[in-house]
Amino acid sequence: MESENDDAKALRQLILATELRLEKLKNELADVERRSSPNRLTEGQDELESLKDSKWPLTPDEYLRYGRQMIVPSIGIQGQLRLHAASVLIVGAGGLGCPAAAYIAGAGVKTLGIVDGDTVEVSNLHRQILHCSSTVGLWKVDSAIHSLKGLNPNVEYRAYREHLSPENAADIVSHYDIVLDCTDHPKSRYLISDICVLLQKPLVSASALRTDGQLMILNYPAAPQGSTSGGPCYRCIFPNPPPANQVVSCGDGGILGPVVGVMGVLQAVEAIKLITAGLKVSHTSDDAELQESKVLPSPSLLLFSANSPSPFRTVRLRQRRPDCFACSAQAGLTPESLTSGSLDYVAFCGSAAPVNILSDEEQISAGQYSELRNGGSKKEHVLLDVREKVQFDICHVDGSINVPFSKLQGNLDTTYPWLPETSPADAPIYVLCRLGNDSQVITKKLKESGLGDNGKRPILDIKGGLRAWKKDVDSSWPEY
Repeated sequence: MESENDDAKALRQLILATELRLEKLKNELADVERRSSPNRLTEGQDELESLKDSKWPLTPDEYLRYGRQMIVPSIGIQGQLRLHAASVLIVGAGGLGCPAAAYIAGAGVKTLGIVDGDTVEVSNLHRQILHCSSTVGLWKVDSAIHSLKGLNPNVEYRAYREHLSPENAADIVSHYDIVLDCTDHPKSRYLISDICVLLQKPLVSASALRTDGQLMILNYPAAPQGSTSGGPCYRCIFPNPPPANQVVSCGDGGILGPVVGVMGVLQAVEAIKLITAGLKVSHTSDDAELQESKVLPSPSLLLFSANSPSPFRTVRLRQRRPDCFACSAQAGLTPESLTSGSLDYVAFCGSAAPVNILSDEEQISAGQYSELRNGGSKKEHVLLDVREKVQFDICHVDGSINVPFSKLQGNLDTTYPWLPETSPADAPIYVLCRLGNDSQVITKKLKESGLGDNGKRPILDIKGGLRAWKKDVDSSWPEY
């Protein structure tokens, strides 16, 4: 029965992949036919201008489709025409990118590009709303565009099945009017900000973790390097990245789906506001209205906390830093430095390598611990699980004691109140965590505190943590 289910799942994915490929071929054919048509617009003709000169600049379907937003006073027909001519790039088709893409596509932009080099995983589905169970295993950009075409087939979608890198950033970003950073790591945020500075593109950046999020509009107005009239870039706000071992991902820290959804929706709101308010949407446009001077808001950081009685608050930010590496007059950032590889974003931001601070003698494998636990002797011991309580409550090994890493890593209470009073003084202590990193830190700290009594009480780390437990001991163990 299980084999039949696997076969059916594989066939469904194959059918969807084939449908996506067919859509791509149809789009390529339509593009070829459009280019070969004698009535097509000449190269470089401004679409915004041609739309404004016609009696009815939108089709009947477009009036129906976008009518509810066109009657909003701040949008109007002019705002819709600006959307109709705008090209937007979304970097990251995950929890932020999915809702942002849905609302931007729904608003009726001309072109929507999506950059992502990952495939859809089951763990994505609770928050990445453009993907579904049948697209697990497919490229995220293909899965997202498949959903978006059902929402609005009139938008031109461009898929980039790769991660943004210093080598490809300029070629990709240069084709768009505005960029949304929907990624989840400092190195990508610095790279995206840098290329937006070099190409003078406004950037809407957001992030989310657990129940909190933040949003910034960067490099707006998009002015040349050294100009004091330009908006601050990401390096102006964060000149230095956080220590690599303090960067917490959604996989480690968790994320509430609606929280990241809120931040993605707010990114779409800000992008639409910039476009409809007069962002220059074409490199060849001479529309005087788009060039008129406006009173621009001061840069700010929007903070969102789902658990707060007042979930939104705003922190005012400074303008461009006079010594900024990217956007100041003395900037060290150049197109050549970006593409040559001299800017190593991985080295700049660092990488959190797996913890490896214990010797082989200070560790025991999950399989060895299981044999010891279930063996004939069943020697009394203590199993210390140092995951946070919320994770311990999801699943834990029978008989384990939970003392969270956050409590043990600070000032250690050397009375060890968590030790059972009936535990013999020489009872071994085995330390366990999710992946085998935190448990090494705590094992070392407990030994250094003197709890091991100079080796009389063994204190050992269970190597690989509960991931190894699932792999080597209990395949039914929940993976989260």
